[in-house]
Amino acid sequence: MSSPDSARSAVFLDRDGVLNELTMDPRSGRSESPLCPEDVRLLPGIAKGVRRLREAGYLLIGVTNQPAAAKGTVSEDEILAVHAQVVSLLAKAGIVLDAWRLCLHHPEGTIGGLGRACDCRKPAPGMLFDAAQALAVDLRTSWMIGDTDADIEAGRAAGCRTILVEHLASAHKRAGTSTPDQTASDLASAADVIVSAVPRSA
Repeated sequence: MSSPDSARSAVFLDRDGVLNELTMDPRSGRSESPLCPEDVRLLPGIAKGVRRLREAGYLLIGVTNQPAAAKGTVSEDEILAVHAQVVSLLAKAGIVLDAWRLCLHHPEGTIGGLGRACDCRKPAPGMLFDAAQALAVDLRTSWMIGDTDADIEAGRAAGCRTILVEHLASAHKRAGTSTPDQTASDLASAADVIVSAVPRSA
């Protein structure tokens, strides 16, 4: 990685529940990641939040757990098709992230090499570390925005400051055991927090 003086700050963004809506899983009765492209819907107000972060000079990096293929719920191709739809809808809204990292693994998965423990599945910080290495990101001056305990723990483990988006549909993924630096109602309000925050000392 480049020296801290030449590194840039980034905002790491969870996908489902931060950028796009969750959908109801009929098997569990809970809101989860969409599993077909037709179900992808962007959350309102995200363009405003992204614009504020861009204007403040942050790199934007998506980091998302997508274990449905590992569990045999859908195929890996279907997972990637959903992600492609998310990226496409974001682009139509004028939002293009600098990078994405997807973890397809799950320790209880049953499908091939996807069913295993890994260092990329949040709450592990592997996706953040990998993207930071590739894009010369200073994690000490970066942020993680997510709507679950796993997001907050991944950000903390990577050395970032964290914001928990208290999306009502993902409340079942928050046990109250993680302590974010800040909370917000959506991405736009999270961006306001970041832009107005005092820079962290090196």
